[in-house]
Amino acid sequence: MENFGNWSVLTVDFLIILYIALGGVTLSSVLHLVNGKWRYQVRKLACSLAVLFPIAFVLLLILLANGESTFQWLAHANEGDHHLPGWHNYTFLVTRQIVGFLLIAGLYGLFIKYQHESEIDDSYKAKRRFRNIALLIPFAYFIYATMVAWDFEMTMMPGWHSASYGAYHFVSNFHGFLAFFTIFLFFLYRSGKLSKPFEPFIFNYMAQLMLAFTILFTYLYFTQYLIMWYGRLPDDVTRYRNMMYEGFGPLWWTFLAMKFVIPFVTLAITPNRHYPPVIVMVATSIWIGTWIERYTWIVGSVEPEHYTFPMTSLFGIGVTIIIAAVAWFAVKWSLNKYGLVKSSS
Repeated sequence: MENFGNWSVLTVDFLIILYIALGGVTLSSVLHLVNGKWRYQVRKLACSLAVLFPIAFVLLLILLANGESTFQWLAHANEGDHHLPGWHNYTFLVTRQIVGFLLIAGLYGLFIKYQHESEIDDSYKAKRRFRNIALLIPFAYFIYATMVAWDFEMTMMPGWHSASYGAYHFVSNFHGFLAFFTIFLFFLYRSGKLSKPFEPFIFNYMAQLMLAFTILFTYLYFTQYLIMWYGRLPDDVTRYRNMMYEGFGPLWWTFLAMKFVIPFVTLAITPNRHYPPVIVMVATSIWIGTWIERYTWIVGSVEPEHYTFPMTSLFGIGVTIIIAAVAWFAVKWSLNKYGLVKSSS
């Protein structure tokens, strides 16, 4: 229990890296399915982020190998009459996480491959094959992300559950991805190093997407809480109350302000959705808020006396800096390999 708070920083970093990798392909798939014409300007940049899958897999293996430090309930799984449902069987958990990751990474890899083939092959067969795999991506995202939500957040507190938690989790993380991708595009655009610069109106489209997912995130957040509060479900609402009022209040209300209040108030004003610096400011708020949200739910699964604030140890700070640096070099390598940025030479 002493290491759980600090170790949870690594869990959050894993989730952030994972959803950046997932988000790029998922966004490209959705834009293809809705026939968004602007997809051609950003889809290669989005898919370049899939280079983070290997990093996410290494982090997953580390988290699974460290058992009790990652999943605090594991230390009590076999104590006396303490009974946990079959979903908490650790062998089953490790197996489904590894198999699920490999399947989703393989499917997303095929999407990138078929997307490339559809660009160089104008045949009906190539186009249809790409469309068919694009249809699978949203369903795979929903299923896999729901499993991740249950294992790394919802069931961290055994016996606690929410019928809408999976949707709440993956919508929140896609919200975070859109914010990250907006920042990513902004700095690439300002650098002047893009091989094929995109049009500035892309920032307006990203702002509209962030506003839409701000509203969707808030809806799922509120309905989940409302059901437990209005239904007077004491065992379920206790987890909320502990985090909101018994220790993590500053974190809780901070992420809610950064993911709902600031984005909604700012982006609801039409001119702000056409001014990239303001859009990036909002994206930064959403991005940081998503990290805080993930941490709050994970560490908030224990009793309030065991709460640990993030970045209060050298381990948490150091591991986040290292992961961020490795991810940065990986993405830089991907951009250069696929010719998306001009060669520095």
